Amino acid sequence: MSIEPHSRHSGTAHVVVFGNEKGGTGKSTIAMHVIVALMQAGQRVATIDLDSRQRTLTHYIENRRSLAMRKRIKLDFPTHHCVARTEGTSVESSEAAEYDDLAQTIVAVEADHDFLVIDTPGTDNYLMHLGHSMADTLVTPLHDSLVDVDVLGTADPATFAITEQGRYAAMIAETRQQRRQLDGGSFEWVVVRNRLSMVGAHGKRLIAHRLADLAPRLGFRLVDGLGERAVYRELYSRGLTAFDDFDEATLGMRPTMSYVAAREEAMQLFSELRLPLTERIFYDTMAGTEQWQESAGKPVEMHDDLVDG
Repeated sequence: MSIEPHSRHSGTAHVVVFGNEKGGTGKSTIAMHVIVALMQAGQRVATIDLDSRQRTLTHYIENRRSLAMRKRIKLDFPTHHCVARTEGTSVESSEAAEYDDLAQTIVAVEADHDFLVIDTPGTDNYLMHLGHSMADTLVTPLHDSLVDVDVLGTADPATFAITEQGRYAAMIAETRQQRRQLDGGSFEWVVVRNRLSMVGAHGKRLIAHRLADLAPRLGFRLVDGLGERAVYRELYSRGLTAFDDFDEATLGMRPTMSYVAAREEAMQLFSELRLPLTERIFYDTMAGTEQWQESAGKPVEMHDDLVDG
């Protein structure tokens, strides 16, 4: 498959791509949280959903718009586009049409926005590859499990030593090489241990060891993501994120400590992505978050909504 990388130019939007060839890793959930955090930090954000079959990010934004209209509340929205797969007379014609559609969308938004967030399909197809080639920052969420780590590298079952580069990691290496050949540029790759669950300490150590071994070899930074919390499924159904204001108007109930915990870990993840924000705006947002946490915690109903992974 031939992918023409996207040449980045100064003054254009910073492109954040969420990608993993495995589905169900929480890409769209993290993407939506990053989108809302960026907007609340005063950034102009455009979004592109390349997964026209699942359309999870698109549905998330639609849920958000529906809630705002139904409850008559003010919420921030990105400039959103969904690029569909094309069924042409040949593979070449389909890929050419998909490339043109995505390129035109990017040209239309990149000069007037600070960030462009792209959610890619959780499957190995042309649009998934094409989306990765656009990245300035690539975020790859994966489950905190040895099975999911295999997309980066396979290990000896006895020693857990890395024996072979995974298919997805090989694709990232190829995309980086193409970018260097095109304009001498590259992108930062951040791997997120997502949907963290209450697994045993032994399993956590094995996963941490494998990822720590892979990080310098494959060239990614490793950060912790969101917990395996039921609250994120509740937020998705409403189109909300942990960064939104929680009250009876938005939730239909008083927020619990689970929402406080979700906001804390979401803010930590957003901070560790190190996206290029204006520092004054970012710290203003942090201060607002701390004030919300103080008021939200007095008093609230407490319950544990962690679920097994």
